[in-house]
Amino acid sequence: MEHEDPRNGESNHRNSKKPKISSKFISESEIRDEFSHHQPGVARINNGSFGSCPGSVLEAQRQWQLQYLRQPDGFYFNTLRNRITASRKIIKDLINADYVDEVSLVDNATTAAAIVLQQIGRSFAEGKFQKNDTVLMLHCAFQAVKKSIQAYVTRAGGSITEVRLPFPVNSEEEIISEFKKSIEKGKSNGRKIRLAIIDHITSMPSVVIPVKELVRICRAEGVEQVFVDAAHAIGSVKVDVKEVGADFYVSNLHKWFFCPPSVAFLYCKKSNLSSDMHHPVVSHEYGNGLPIESAWIGTRDYSSQLVVSAVLEFVNRFEGGIEGIMKRNHEEVVKMGKMLAESWGTNLGSPPEMCAGMIMVGLPSRLCLNSEEDALRLRSHLRDCYEVEVPIFYQAVKDGEEGVRDKDGFITGYARISHQVYNTLQDYEKFRDAINQLVDDGKACKMLLIE
Repeated sequence: MEHEDPRNGESNHRNSKKPKISSKFISESEIRDEFSHHQPGVARINNGSFGSCPGSVLEAQRQWQLQYLRQPDGFYFNTLRNRITASRKIIKDLINADYVDEVSLVDNATTAAAIVLQQIGRSFAEGKFQKNDTVLMLHCAFQAVKKSIQAYVTRAGGSITEVRLPFPVNSEEEIISEFKKSIEKGKSNGRKIRLAIIDHITSMPSVVIPVKELVRICRAEGVEQVFVDAAHAIGSVKVDVKEVGADFYVSNLHKWFFCPPSVAFLYCKKSNLSSDMHHPVVSHEYGNGLPIESAWIGTRDYSSQLVVSAVLEFVNRFEGGIEGIMKRNHEEVVKMGKMLAESWGTNLGSPPEMCAGMIMVGLPSRLCLNSEEDALRLRSHLRDCYEVEVPIFYQAVKDGEEGVRDKDGFITGYARISHQVYNTLQDYEKFRDAINQLVDDGKACKMLLIE
């Protein structure tokens, strides 16, 4: 990477000026106005799945869309590339990267996983790695990441080593211990761990992982490359890619950072590997560096990549900016989680310090959740009959393991609740009352058996 393409952005760009945080903070009524497009009456406590975008950012997006539609050629040749670079510069500063050309904008974390894993797969296919060398991942990795490993790595001769994480989890030490055991297993029989994939915040069940410590362990144990899947991170926890120390780090901007769907950043630490990273959609920019390849993958709507500055304007209307939002979301989701657990006589899935803007809350055993299909049916029932949108996680009680109990039996279901700036106490009370009604009326077991 000695000869940089200037279209990647200025490599020596350091610190841009941070937008000023407003001295007049946003009011509750203004927050309601910003999210007035949300369907009325729905307790939307599932920000973790699809995120949310305020009206002011949607309007900024609409202006970019109109600008393109008015004069597509002028927009492509004179505007698009520069505006994407401007967004990348903002992200570079937010995540404390050294260089703008370490940051690419892609559709989502799934796309980023494909970018990272296809270069691993090529190394297996070309004989650079030995057959049965391995990729290490958490057993609860996002399903799309598992499918990418299957598509790119295992079919090329690589193997998979899974880290079985405990849940409910009581401490970071439990995770670190299991991770070390799995590294030892991955290196058995002379194998090399070519890539470790570590979640920053797992999706289901949701837990904040001690990612810096796990990356440090990987370095000490000779793991060749480390990819942090941080789909839920930016806007939810502090992101400092130099502190984390991974080779690759991805986070969605449309989940907790208020961008419209869909856009994510992929950080690739500058190294000899950088030139081997390519977008899976090959267009005429192939070979010009991943940031340039990603900035043009054919005719499509790029507007979600252009509104990062509008998002900064929105978050800086809140006291403390994005850091203040993260702090309040964490405090509120812990408060709501404890309220629900107390009402239902259940438990939290992790200590408060191991959650961010989401937390797992045990559901009453009398709901009779006995399978993943039961969990999905309960989620649909809550949506259709109670206007509550929340993911449900099934946790089987395994033979020989001590499960968590409430007064009536083993807890086999957990709700993953989120908190974002638009949520109110009434959203969680609605969920609480729906579960209590299902339990008190004895309808839950019947409902799951009938459907």
